[in-house]
Amino acid sequence: MTFTDQLTVTRTNLRPSVLISGASIAGPVLAFWLNRYGYAVTVVEKAGALRSGGYPIDVRGTALEVVRRMGILPRLREAHIDLRRLTFLEGDGSEVASLHPHSVTGGVAGRDLEVRRGDLSDALHTAVRDDVEFVFNDSIDTLDQSGHGVDVTFRGGARRTFDLVLGADGMHSRTREMLFGPEDQFHHYLGYCFAVFTLRNTLGLSREAVMWNSPGRAAALYAVDDDEVHAFLNFAHPHPPFEAFPDLQAQRDLVATVFADAGWEVPGMLAALRHADDVFFDAVSQIRMPRWSNGRVALVGDAAWAPSFLTGQGTSLALVGAYMLAGSLADRDHTAGFAAYESSTRDFVTMNQALVGNGGATLFPTTPQTLAERNDRLRKLSAIPSGEGRPAHSALVLPRFMP
Repeated sequence: MTFTDQLTVTRTNLRPSVLISGASIAGPVLAFWLNRYGYAVTVVEKAGALRSGGYPIDVRGTALEVVRRMGILPRLREAHIDLRRLTFLEGDGSEVASLHPHSVTGGVAGRDLEVRRGDLSDALHTAVRDDVEFVFNDSIDTLDQSGHGVDVTFRGGARRTFDLVLGADGMHSRTREMLFGPEDQFHHYLGYCFAVFTLRNTLGLSREAVMWNSPGRAAALYAVDDDEVHAFLNFAHPHPPFEAFPDLQAQRDLVATVFADAGWEVPGMLAALRHADDVFFDAVSQIRMPRWSNGRVALVGDAAWAPSFLTGQGTSLALVGAYMLAGSLADRDHTAGFAAYESSTRDFVTMNQALVGNGGATLFPTTPQTLAERNDRLRKLSAIPSGEGRPAHSALVLPRFMP
C-alpha cells in the first residue's frame, strides 16, 4: 500500500468519500465545496495535467457569485480579456456592423467576465489542490454500485470503493454512459459542426473578434492578444458526422470541403488547419436528461446538461450546478441530496438551454433570407445594453449551505 493509499483510507474512515471524474470546471468546484462540507474528495482526470490556454469562456450572472464565494474573483478579474469589438462581415468581406460584444451576448459591461478556459481551470485547481487528492492520467473503467458504496476500477488498474461518485466529465461523459446508457439517447444535435484551433496573428487584431458569414457557414478570428488568434469555423450539417469524430484527418478534410470556395481570410485559415496541433472538432449539441442521478452516482455540468456554446452559458452552468450539487449534499444523505439538487437546479438549466435559439439565429443563419434579416438587426444595434443582462443568466439566487 502506497502512502497515498494509506492517506486515503485514513481520511475515508473519518469522512464520507467521494470520487469526482473530471478536473476541468465543475469537478474542482465540487471538490472545493464538498471538502468544506466534510467529505474526503478524490478527483480523477484522464489528461496528464490541467489544460492551459484554451478558447475564451464567459462567467456571468449567478456564476459570478460562485467564484466570489470561492475567493478567486479577484484573480479572474485580473485575467479578464475585455473583448472590445465584434465585427460582422458579409460574404464578400465588407463590413455589416462593428459592435461591442455585449450588444450581442447580453453581457453586462464591467461585471461579467471573459477569461481563457485554462486560466479559470488553473484558478479553481489552485483553490482546492492542497485539500483534496488529484489523480491525473487515469479514468474510471468500471462502476459497481452496492448497498455500502461504489466499487471503482480505474484504467490504470487500481480498485477503490467510494461512498459517492460524481461525473463532471463533459458532454461525452463516460460516467453517464456507464450508468445511463449510450449518449445518443440524450444527445440533441442542433444542426452545426465546428472546428477551433490557433494560428499566428498576422492581421493586427487586438482584443476583438471578426466573423465572416455566408448562408450556413461562419468563420471567425478571435484575438485575445497580439501574438495569436483563435480560429473558428462553423457550418450547418444535416446530421452529426460520426465518421469524422475519431479521425483528425477526416475532420480537416470535411471542413476544407465545406469552405473550399469561401472568401475573406478563410483560405489562410484552412491552410493553418492542415498543420494545427490543437484542433478541437465537435458537433453543436445539447445533452438533455430526465434525471441526473442513479443510486450513489450523479452528473453535473456538460455531462448532465451541455447547453452548447450557442447559449454562452456552458461554463456558468457548470459553476452553478457544481455549487448546488455540493450544497445539496452538505447535510443530507445522497438520496435526499440528489433530489434536492435536481429540484433546485433544473429550472435554471432549462431556462439557459433555451437561449440556444437566440445564439443560432444571431451567429449562424442558414439561408440567404435569415442572413439578410440578421444583418439588418445588427445594423440597428448602436449601444451596449444596460441593466442585468439576460434574465436567464441570474435566474437562480444562490443559497448559502451549512459550512
